[in-house]
Amino acid sequence: MPNPLCLLVALLIAGAATADEPVKLYMPDAPPLTLHHYEGGHGMAGDVVLAALARIGKLTDIVAEPWPRAQISVSRGRNMLIIPLSRTPEREELYTWIASIMELERAFFSLDEPVENFAQARERYRRIGVGLGTAQVGILQREGFSDEQIVQLKLGENPTHLLSLGRIDAWFTGVPEALYIWESSAYREQNLRRSPTLASTGLYLGCSKDCDGDLVAQLRAAISELEQEGVSQRLRQAYLPLQPDP
Repeated sequence: MPNPLCLLVALLIAGAATADEPVKLYMPDAPPLTLHHYEGGHGMAGDVVLAALARIGKLTDIVAEPWPRAQISVSRGRNMLIIPLSRTPEREELYTWIASIMELERAFFSLDEPVENFAQARERYRRIGVGLGTAQVGILQREGFSDEQIVQLKLGENPTHLLSLGRIDAWFTGVPEALYIWESSAYREQNLRRSPTLASTGLYLGCSKDCDGDLVAQLRAAISELEQEGVSQRLRQAYLPLQPDP
């Protein structure tokens, strides 16, 4: 559970917001990275970005859309923000990349002996759960997994339940997400097994391709300041459970 002291820091650094039209911030409900309705905060990436927006005096309108649609809306719009967006080759030319919020490590999670690499996973797993529209899809495709092996899960589908029922053989996702969801599930007494980290990408605050230069510069500076002051690290750490060894 997030540390209230850390969350208080974000409130203390917030300046008085201007009367400008709110900036639209598109983000999925993807705990612990981003959360829409949670009394303690808005997630590891959400809290950092909202603190940066407050620091530059910007009101924020959080927009909830299905993740694939949100990405299209932002890339085709103007001055729209989006988190947490992995910077992948497929997305590079579609957005203005403001700043990295954190590095996201990814691994396979299963209930049996963990794999050591992508080659073992390709041979062993027939069905691998990944989030619909996430960077995990592209990572597996580039590593040679077939479309039949990649099961794209919509928001709301419970990967822990699918793992327990044997409907997927493994779950390929970010390490914080897997640990957070597993610890909150009815299956946490089972022995969740984790592979070594097999992929890692930066999670960015992105903006529309058509994005105001002053907004980009202000947010980039604010996020850099939060990182240098140690605020960002404390906000992110508040959401992390203790991580077991692989």
